[in-house]
Amino acid sequence: MASRRCAAVGGNATPPKRVLGVDEAGRGSLVGPLVVGGFCLPADRLDALVALGAKDSKALTPRARERVFAGLDALGTKAEVVLSPRTVDRAVSRRGLNDLEAEAFARLIRELAPDVAYVDACDPNERRFGLRVARLAGGSARVIARHHADRDFPVVGAASIVAKVQRDRALARLREELGEELGSGYPSDRRTVRFVRAALADGSPVPPWVRGSWATMQRVKPRRPARTLDGFLP
Repeated sequence: MASRRCAAVGGNATPPKRVLGVDEAGRGSLVGPLVVGGFCLPADRLDALVALGAKDSKALTPRARERVFAGLDALGTKAEVVLSPRTVDRAVSRRGLNDLEAEAFARLIRELAPDVAYVDACDPNERRFGLRVARLAGGSARVIARHHADRDFPVVGAASIVAKVQRDRALARLREELGEELGSGYPSDRRTVRFVRAALADGSPVPPWVRGSWATMQRVKPRRPARTLDGFLP
């Protein structure tokens, strides 16, 4: 049913020939990049996408995600935008993460040139986010922004798989470099928090693989001991 919803976009206008899904992975991570993934395919292959098993990446095991990821090449085009922790930190300090994501979503729309783009809305206001992405994309495609789009539209589910697989691979490379104790990179992972806390224990600056702008950093950063009155006396 979800694939038919995608195929019917456009109302009385000419049905779309190319459909794009866009989603992200790593928005809430403490370590590693935020990855925006896109998947574009001809509208007449949407049923094959469903048959492949494309759905919200969170509903799939890592092995299933890799299987679907590999199968996407036969149906359409994959693409991603990788945003480093430093890029995310700069965006958070200047204008906000939603704007950064909207720009990345629009970049994929311009690159993949669909007739219709379904995007997973990170803004509480779906319409506002969709209009922002469409404007940044230059009006080259109709943009439909929905909350839980990765759950409701297989083409966005495919994009979520692209984003998740590419982020998982980026974390795997970091673990090879830094050690398995790095964990998943999310602040809910105690291994990750312990690893980052240890990296900062000697007063070192925040390393480039850590997102320093997150509120989680206030919990992770080692606290300096309070100075007593004796410390100020000659």
